[in-house]
Amino acid sequence: MGAASLYLGIDIGTSSVKAVLLEEHGAIAAQTSAALQVSRPAPGFSEQDPRQWWEATVQAVQAVPKAARAAVRGLGLSGQMHGATLLDERDRPLRPAILWNDGRSAEECLELERREPAARAITGNIMMPGFTAPKLLWVARHEPEVFRRTAHVLLPKDYVRLCLTGERVSDMSDAAGTGWLDVARREWSDAMLAASDLSRAHMPRLVEGSSVSATLTAAAAGQLGLPRVIVAGGGGDNAASAVGLGVVRPGQAFLSLGTSGVLFVVTDRFRPNPERAAHAFCHCLPQRWHQMSVMLSAANTLDWIAQIVGERDLGKLAAAAEAQRLTRHSPLFLPYLTGERTPHNDPHARGVFFGLRPDTTPAELAAAVLEGVAFAFADGLDVLTERSDAVGEISVTGGGARVPYWGRLIAAALRRPLTYRAGGEVGAALGAARLARLAAADGSEAEVCAAPAVARVVHPDAALSALLASRRRTFQRLYRDLKGAFAEFA
Repeated sequence: MGAASLYLGIDIGTSSVKAVLLEEHGAIAAQTSAALQVSRPAPGFSEQDPRQWWEATVQAVQAVPKAARAAVRGLGLSGQMHGATLLDERDRPLRPAILWNDGRSAEECLELERREPAARAITGNIMMPGFTAPKLLWVARHEPEVFRRTAHVLLPKDYVRLCLTGERVSDMSDAAGTGWLDVARREWSDAMLAASDLSRAHMPRLVEGSSVSATLTAAAAGQLGLPRVIVAGGGGDNAASAVGLGVVRPGQAFLSLGTSGVLFVVTDRFRPNPERAAHAFCHCLPQRWHQMSVMLSAANTLDWIAQIVGERDLGKLAAAAEAQRLTRHSPLFLPYLTGERTPHNDPHARGVFFGLRPDTTPAELAAAVLEGVAFAFADGLDVLTERSDAVGEISVTGGGARVPYWGRLIAAALRRPLTYRAGGEVGAALGAARLARLAAADGSEAEVCAAPAVARVVHPDAALSALLASRRRTFQRLYRDLKGAFAEFA
């Protein structure tokens, strides 16, 4: 291993930092991780200490065998999107970062679009509380001294890049989720920055995800036990996951069952649909974009219901849910534990069980949770295909991909086959490592970004699809009926 060229991918997630070591012929040589904690100081708030990202990065990288680290020839970064990391003039964090699943800035979204009426045309997106820009308006309103001292704003992975290289740099895909990027032109929008009382001086330099962004400093290289290698631009977690799955050509798609749920399809041009709360972002590869439907609570709903019913073994709980067998009278679940994006753009929405009986069992509750997430994915697919049937083969990634029954439910709800690929659960860190290899000019895009081998394909079961179609109509009606109540309850 020592003589081979290896590439390191680091993913700054919400619950952990993951590191993946990629061999030059594409095999995964090592995987490590280090846990992160989320702080929720008030209802709807979600924050992390940026310094925790760096500490976890050091821990994850140092867990890679020393000899393998010495053979690394390039490093790539991916990370949770949208997190507002506010730094002073000496690049010190001014407050905890406000994360992607934080819902405090709903009013600021409206204010930002009032200040810049062309916001949706420029960014390709309806302004949402998860985005970075409205978070800065919230800080300006509620923490004016912090806003006044803010010299630079970075995204989570780009704060780690700063620690690695001493450079403030971002890539197009991650920057597209801030609300400050002119997504069609792939450059900062002076109009959107001005609407946030910011300027380009507050923003990092932009590069493509497969380009070199900077080089490790001697201090960082020494601490991590790495050579002073190049650091690729990298990507937001979903764009990087797409590269890891080989989802790089128009029409190719993937479904991510991570903390959040994502349906992602590559496009060859900027194709916004903001009125339906679909995202239109840059891909982390040049001259490509993507559309994306996003649900805020996906795989974490299974963790949540497991805690509620007191079952630590998620596999056992999912098996019990499958054995329970859904019927027309089974309980339903709205999976909006922290609000929802596509298609509702509703930060006030919350989780709801419907149809509970005195004899409802924990297995039935778990089945409802799994089904509710499947229905939310079906809502997202409807949005992505309502203007054209541009979604082709759907690959699957994320921790929830390890639950076979969930895949069968989702395939039936979508009425589409799902393709599971070898190593598909590795996700964004693998894509980051591939971007490092591209930045190091070690292979063509076709070679580096090849789709992993197919492990299995899950086809929709016709009888289950028919049952779910009937139940989904009630699921959709429940949200419509409760929408006003969610707002009153906020």
